[in-house]
Amino acid sequence: MTQIETATAFFEACETGHGWDACQAFCLEGASFSCQADALAETTTVAAYAEWMKGLLTPVPHGRYVLTAFAADEARGTVVATAEFHGTQTGEGGPVPPMGQSVTSDYAYVMQFNGDKIRHMTKVWNDVHALRGLGWA
Repeated sequence: MTQIETATAFFEACETGHGWDACQAFCLEGASFSCQADALAETTTVAAYAEWMKGLLTPVPHGRYVLTAFAADEARGTVVATAEFHGTQTGEGGPVPPMGQSVTSDYAYVMQFNGDKIRHMTKVWNDVHALRGLGWA
């Protein structure tokens, strides 16, 4: 599997809330994670992030992404995906009861590879905008 194929399969599994069980085949053991957003400040592994995404789809059960770009930089072993997250809190489990508020939030994944597996992922995301849209901030 090429890096772009791996990144595509990982992105789909992660963004549809399948959790670490579905994502781990695409990552090195202990793959690291970073994001300069308070909502994910304590999240330091791709495994923890995949589970966070799975959990997000409980209060936002129909959350979905719209892919806007996907590109590989083979010389640097990096694949970048940009997308919009669309969601409405209609389920229980969020920090507030369901109020039916919706959000569209832009974000990017920067996936760095070692061979054919993801070794590190950076998420670029404005969590304040997203959480405010859902009525959580």
